[in-house]
Amino acid sequence: MFINKTKDGSNNICGKKIAKVRKGMQKSQRELADELQLEGLDIDKNAIQRIEAGKRFVTDIELVYIAKVLRITYDELLELK
Repeated sequence: MFINKTKDGSNNICGKKIAKVRKGMQKSQRELADELQLEGLDIDKNAIQRIEAGKRFVTDIELVYIAKVLRITYDELLELK
């Protein structure tokens, strides 16, 4: 049987990294959502909150936009550390 969650039960592997990088940039979740919207991604603060908490799946399209706004690579977002 295929399981699409991480070992800790999270729905994504990039949420914790997004939170870490965002906080390092001293951005709020709202500021990140606003920047993503300016880039063309329809996302709000609540979605960012759910992604960072591992309660929401992240699409490849969202991953591209998030990496661009956070100025990191997709690989960095997907590292299992």
